[in-house]
Amino acid sequence: MFTVKQLVFCYPHSKDTTLRGISFSIEKGEIFGFLGPSGAGKSTTQKILYKLLTGYQGEVLFCGKPLRDWDRSFYERIGVSFELPNNYLKLSARENLKFFAAFYPNTPADFMPVLEKVGLAADADKLVSDFSKGMKMRLNFARALLHNPDMYFFDEPTSGLDPVNANKIKDIIKELKAKGKTIFLTTHNMFDADQLCDRVALLHQGGIKAMDAPAELKLKYGEKNIKVITANSAMKEYIFPLENIGKNPDFLKIISQQEVIAMHSQEATLEEVFIKVTGQTLV
Repeated sequence: MFTVKQLVFCYPHSKDTTLRGISFSIEKGEIFGFLGPSGAGKSTTQKILYKLLTGYQGEVLFCGKPLRDWDRSFYERIGVSFELPNNYLKLSARENLKFFAAFYPNTPADFMPVLEKVGLAADADKLVSDFSKGMKMRLNFARALLHNPDMYFFDEPTSGLDPVNANKIKDIIKELKAKGKTIFLTTHNMFDADQLCDRVALLHQGGIKAMDAPAELKLKYGEKNIKVITANSAMKEYIFPLENIGKNPDFLKIISQQEVIAMHSQEATLEEVFIKVTGQTLV
């Protein structure tokens, strides 16, 4: 869907370059994650890809065509859920969706199914000024779904949500992928990225430091050990190297003679990968 080559961007009057020659591609039907702390350049990249920011250097192609050459029909192909709520406070949830639906040629006449999906059906006619931040975020998300686009941009989609509603949003994202939609997800939440993304790019100070499937990154930067926890008279932990584990006499003795209550490989978390790659934490 997108091909990005040597993308460079600097905000006017800024001494620092926000994006420093990043290159990546987003394949049709995948969830591609951009991960990093605030200020790394995640939202800036998204804003360039959905044509909110111009003045960049490098090449950006959407469906093989230079992004600069796309007319307004481009916006019918994408849906955007912004990082911060962006709704009309004096309108109800239903009225907000009706207003934004008028921008597109193909949107539903009934907005209740979309509101139901994000858990706002009971609040359809409530003024958005009375919504909590989490409710506003979910309405933001619902707006992106209205016109059934080919590609979605989700910027911190679970920010400010309780665990139940965060899971609703993640389930919707998984459903979109199952329908063949393409999703560009920016987040500093490594748990969400690990659950959702086919591939991730770790962004730090305007540069991509690593890019691969989450499982591959965790294996590459993790410890190739296995932890065994037993509980006979007292709980104990044992660490064994994974290499030739099936022939390790100490390992075989432990699992045959003691009560094993847990066994874990020691691959890294995505957050640990980020720290190893960049030398800094996510905050």
